[in-house]
Parts: sequence; C-alpha cells; structure tokens
Amino acid sequence: GKGHTIVDMEAILDGTAQYGFDVRLDNMLYASIVRPPVLGSQVAKLDDKAARAVAGVVDVIKLPTPQGAPSFQPLGGVAVLATNSWSAAQGRAALAIEWTSSANDSHDSSAYLTALKQAVQESGKPVRQMGEQQQSWPADKTIEAVYSVPYLAHAMMEPPTATANVTESGVEIWASTQTPQSAQGTVAGALGLEAEKVIVHVTLLGGGFGRKSKPDYCVEAALLSREVKRPVKVCWSREDELQNGYLHAISAQYFKARVGDNGVEAMLQRTGFPSISSTFAEGVDEPSASELDLGFVDVPLAIDSLRCETVKAAAHTRIGWMRSVCNIQHGFGIGVFVDELAHKRGLDTISMWRELLGPDRQETFADQGFNYGNYGETLARHPVDTARYKGVIAAVEQKLATQPKAKANQGWGFAVHRSFTAFVATASLVEVSKDKQLKVLKTIIAIDAGTLVNPDRVASQLEGAVMFGLSIALMGRISFKDGRVEQSNFHDYPLLRLSQCPEIETILVSSDAPPGGVGEPGVPPVAPSIVNAIFAASGVRVRDLPLSDHFSV
Repeated sequence: GKGHTIVDMEAILDGTAQYGFDVRLDNMLYASIVRPPVLGSQVAKLDDKAARAVAGVVDVIKLPTPQGAPSFQPLGGVAVLATNSWSAAQGRAALAIEWTSSANDSHDSSAYLTALKQAVQESGKPVRQMGEQQQSWPADKTIEAVYSVPYLAHAMMEPPTATANVTESGVEIWASTQTPQSAQGTVAGALGLEAEKVIVHVTLLGGGFGRKSKPDYCVEAALLSREVKRPVKVCWSREDELQNGYLHAISAQYFKARVGDNGVEAMLQRTGFPSISSTFAEGVDEPSASELDLGFVDVPLAIDSLRCETVKAAAHTRIGWMRSVCNIQHGFGIGVFVDELAHKRGLDTISMWRELLGPDRQETFADQGFNYGNYGETLARHPVDTARYKGVIAAVEQKLATQPKAKANQGWGFAVHRSFTAFVATASLVEVSKDKQLKVLKTIIAIDAGTLVNPDRVASQLEGAVMFGLSIALMGRISFKDGRVEQSNFHDYPLLRLSQCPEIETILVSSDAPPGGVGEPGVPPVAPSIVNAIFAASGVRVRDLPLSDHFSV
C-alpha cells in the first residue's frame, strides 16, 4: 500500500541496466535477417555474392522454412552474419532474393475490412443469449452501428533481440523476453534438446506489450549459433518489427439496440476478427472462447434480451496478443455504442452506463450459453461486480465536477471497462477546431484493481496505458497491400508525441479485494472516451479508427 521506487531505477537512469541489445559475448557474431515479405512465401532464388563481399560479413545462411501453423517458429528467410551490426545490415541490403508465391499474396486490408464490416451486419454464430431472442426491431426505436479497428503493431522501443550460444553441453540465451519459460521450451524443441539444457537470461525488455512473449527471435539466434558454432546476436530492425511481427487483429463489430421509454429493451452484437488461435492451428477462422471473454460476452448488462454472435474471419498474417488483447476492439465498440445510446435516450453517458449496469450484483452469466473464463480467476475471488463498475464511474464523476466548464469547440467523453479483473473508468477532454484539428487536453483515469501493493507503479501503469491507448486511437494502423505490410517505421506508424500528450490525472480507488490486473486494464476505455469527447465537442461521430483518418492530430 506504499509507493516504492523500482529496484533498477538508478541503473536505468545511469545507463548500466542491461537491455537485450546491450549483451556482448566473446567471439560473437551479429545477424541481420531478411524474412519473407508475405506470410507463407519462401526463398525461391538467392544470390549472396555481393553480401559475402561486404567487409565484416562472415556467412550467409538460409533459415529453415516453417511448417504448419506459424506458432513461435521463425519465419524463415536469409540471415547475414557479421562481426558487427553495420556490416550485417549492409550485407543484408546487398542480398538478391526472389520469393515464391503465397496464398496471402492478394491480402488487401482495406478490402478485407470492407468485407468484415459487411459480414458483421449479417447473421452469425450465437455465443451468448440472455432472455428471449428479440425478433422485432421497429425503425423508430432501433439504433445500430458498426465499429472498426485496424491491424495494430506493438511498436515497442527496443525491437526483439536475442543472443544465443550453443555448445555441446546445451544453450544459453540472453533475451528481452516476457516469458523465459516459453523461450526455454521453444528453443529446446527447435534444437531437439531437453528443456533443462536451455538456460535463459532475462534482460530488461525495452518494452514488450505482448510481442516479447513470442520467442521466435530466440529460436533464430539459437539456430544460427548452432550452425556457426559461435555466439550469435539477432537484432530485429524497426522495419522488421513492423513488417514481420505478430499483429493485433483487424476487427469489426456490429451493435443494434431496441430503445423504449424506460430504457434499452434488447441488444444484439456481433464481432469479427482473425483469431490468435490461427497462429497456433491451421484453418482457424473463428474467435476462441478466451478471446470473446475479453470485453464482448462478459459485459454485465441488465437488459431483458441480449444476444452475442460471431462471424468468420480468416487470418492472412501472424496474429498475436497485444496489451489488453481483444479488449482493445471490444472496449471501443461497447464504449462508443453506449454513448450513442445515451444520446438516443436523452441521457448523459454516465447515467446511461448506470442504467445499463442495473442493480448492484455479481454477474455469473449462468445459463447464457457460455462459460466465462474470467482471465483464469474464479468468480468467487474476482467477481464481475457491478458495484465496482459504479465505484470507478463515481470516482471519475466526482473529479469531473471539479473541472472547469468546457469551452467552445471542447467536450468531455466518458467510457468504462472491466478487464483482467480490474475496473477502469476514463474521461477525456478534447478540442476540435473548425479546420478539424484535434487536440486531447486532459484525461482522467480511475482504477479499482483491488489491493494495491505499490500505488506508485499502478499510477505509472495507468499513465502509460493512456499514452498507449492514445497512440492507438489517434494514429494506429498497419495496412496490407498485395500481402505486404505498407508501413516500415515511425514516420508512417507514429507513436504519441509529447506535443500530443494530454494532462493525465490518475485516481486509485481504495479496495481490500484481491489484487487484480494493472498493466493492461487502463488501455481499453481510452479510445472510446476520446471518440465520445469528439462528438460532444463537434457533433461528429467517429466509428472507425484511427482518428487521423478524420482529423489532423
């Protein structure tokens, strides 16, 4: 319950802390790898003469072609190994490679999203039914909307980096990894060793957000070290990370509600996105139950009829979890739709949420067609408690009451979301000028994460979550053309700049409940709070991210 400085703060500040790129071993080689530009393509023809002629280049090695589902396998391609990173990069640039065709050559993210948005407006597979299915949707009582979020990249500051030393006695790995157990097991499997013969040294991450829990880069380093019988460091470039990483799924959601004099009488919602499961099994084109539990089927709405459906969506790239995972799109969809419902009902958004949440209770979702996973926790220990939803709502509402009145062309927006067993409410103030310049002025964010061990770090995580959520909302998009990612670096996949960052005020709600999540729950309500604020400021309703498509940010 007391704030403490993190144990390695001084080392981070004075430069002695070790990140993945800082690892240096005797006799070490640096590897720069050209990976297939389209998922599923392979090296058809290779001319490496010019690469081998670069000073410092020691070897050029073709990596094995992955078989089956991507999983955590390396993508294949060609590695240039050199005595220094510059020579490795120059040798890589000198490679002449022809690639085979792939089933994903025609993937166009714009066309894919258009089809996905159409699909969610048609009948889907039911995954939750509360009450009787609504059959009547009178036009004067019905509101409907479709929301979309594009592909997103993790874009952490240090791209994936791993150093491996394979010897007769086993393997040592130095890596910026979030899951050393997974790195150990995956490397052992790739090299045909017992897990005990793989030792993983964990460096500081340089940012992870889920990407560095996927140890394909550790396997690359180990395979190359075994081949050259020397330590090898694999350093992904920024371009590699954006174009060959694991992306957050492109998605579309459909919401329809019947609104009566006394509130929302029925709601229908559908979601469609390529599943993370497609990374681990071939032919998967439907979301898993664990993905639907992330803000789609688990919102405790107190209405008579609620139906949740899914639609099919095939994967054309590696899909992976990213900070808050499917709560990103699901929190955005429900967060904006509730704001639209509020305007239909003539209520403010906070009052609309209280109405939809209904009486204080602990929702069990019994007899509704699905078994709630609850992030691996029991509902007895971490209940879906509407009173705790209302607690963070009230905390933000009280803070809003102390804020100056919004000026002309300004507006506040609100959203609330539960994820990773924590409850978070967010209010944002934006300004929209007549020439469509958007500026986020302030964000207030409150969390009830149960018992707080180190409040200082909780507040820092919330601040980081706001920045992460703002990057997604304002500018986040990875697009595909002819199967290839179009973005390559921060010039066309920008992150939040200091000039774009609002004042951030955090509220830590006191609770004696068991500790819940902190790092991820702050992200989902940020984007909808911004979009709802834009509507309050300008009357413009945005349903498709990023906001840079609609405004100058």
